[in-house]
Amino acid sequence: MTTHYFSESLIGIVADLSRDIPVSLRYRRLLEAMLKIFPCDAAALLKLEGEQLKPLAIEGLSPDTMGRRFRIDEHPRLSRLLHSRSPVRFAADSELPDPYDGLIPTEDHQLHVHDCMGASLYIDDRPWGVLTLDAMQPDTFDRIDPTELRTFIGLTEATVKAADRMAALAARAEREHQVAKALREETQGFEIIGDCEPIKRLRQEIAIVARSNLTVLVQGETGVGKELVARQVHSQSDRAEEPQVYVNCAALPENIAESELFGHAKGAFSGALSDRAGKFEIANGGTLFLDEIGELPLSIQAKLLRALQSGEIQRVGSDRHLSVDVRIIAATNRDLKQEVADGRFRADLYHRLSVYPVEVPPLRERGRDVLLLAGFLLETSQRRLGIRALRLSPEAQQALLSYNWPGNVRELEHLLSRAALKARAHTQGDTVILQRAHLDLEPSMPVGQDSMTAALPLPVDAGLAMKEATDRFQQELIEQRLAEHRGNMAAAARSLGLNRSNFYRLMQRLGLR
Repeated sequence: MTTHYFSESLIGIVADLSRDIPVSLRYRRLLEAMLKIFPCDAAALLKLEGEQLKPLAIEGLSPDTMGRRFRIDEHPRLSRLLHSRSPVRFAADSELPDPYDGLIPTEDHQLHVHDCMGASLYIDDRPWGVLTLDAMQPDTFDRIDPTELRTFIGLTEATVKAADRMAALAARAEREHQVAKALREETQGFEIIGDCEPIKRLRQEIAIVARSNLTVLVQGETGVGKELVARQVHSQSDRAEEPQVYVNCAALPENIAESELFGHAKGAFSGALSDRAGKFEIANGGTLFLDEIGELPLSIQAKLLRALQSGEIQRVGSDRHLSVDVRIIAATNRDLKQEVADGRFRADLYHRLSVYPVEVPPLRERGRDVLLLAGFLLETSQRRLGIRALRLSPEAQQALLSYNWPGNVRELEHLLSRAALKARAHTQGDTVILQRAHLDLEPSMPVGQDSMTAALPLPVDAGLAMKEATDRFQQELIEQRLAEHRGNMAAAARSLGLNRSNFYRLMQRLGLR
């Protein structure tokens, strides 16, 4: 073959590398080019899967070859190809059995003496599979130029890598589409339950801000349903068909937070074995929900601010800037204004995030909504537990209405789940009635009284400033509850209506740890 014809064939293969074409067509075009470049009657591309080789494309072999799987330990020729980093040519009188014996169509259906060679394919220094060439006439491959063969093998590896990468991107896009679809369905299935005035106002706020691209700061106590509000904002927005990506800022270790948010380049740090997209890239075109934003370390806050200001991100270890179109919804149970005053949160980031603040009311301010929520949650529990009907006794309803709910809707959900299990254990019929005793509610303080101020009198030292007096009171109350529960911090946190992580952080801030 002339150098000109060889070059034209290679140009066609190289052009295919950037084309979005089906994998099967890509491989078939590769083998068609091989048969034009090199003198052979049959060619095959086989991929290593475990202990066997699977044909992905064939030319000149019988169609049933595609359905075969060639075990490496049963085919010494293929094994030799796979374990050699250089092309291997087998002598015409080789005693090694040929894996394609009877698979190359001939008049008498027999495989005659022929020329056979092949090469292993390595991707990122790992064996991927083999490429085989067969000719019916001996000495056919004497005319193959070794340089041209090595060049073609290199292009085959590049083709395989491109195909794998495009398949991975397509799979990832499909996975993200399915995740987004699942989130949309989940959001539609979990409406905001309630008829009280604070909830009506909340729905109005969501409807107003959802259709804009403004950054939303969802504020409220632990367990009030801030994530549900964020999902509602996204589902009612023009970005509803795009992904909503969730980030729990409290669970981001400082040493990997930047990589999680912005991604990293291969080799950026120990363990960065490949390029990786961050949450901003994954959420491009959609919404990024930054939950517990108040827990984000100051060093990451500065980098987040730059991304919000410029609309550009930079992967760790890369000097390339990427433009992203992301709508930000942040949530916190902290008083960010106070966090700014105390130097724990950047003022400029706070103002960037609080363009449209939305306050989620605590359950204790929602009156009879607690019964509506209980009905919704009990319907979910009875399906999960296989109970035909879960009902609340009048006494249980009254207990729910009179309780102060320091843990809000999340506390109500967990309490009802426990109560349903207890009630089922003592019920024979299909209808399970939840009694007041099943709820296991501790005597509650009057509605509106804060759980952190009900047990002890405030310090009476008139010389104390408000913050100092509050801190001292909290220190004394926590020490008292720890003593009551014999140092069990989890039990002390529950008695104060705090989740464990917030309790630990409060102790640390007050110098008790």
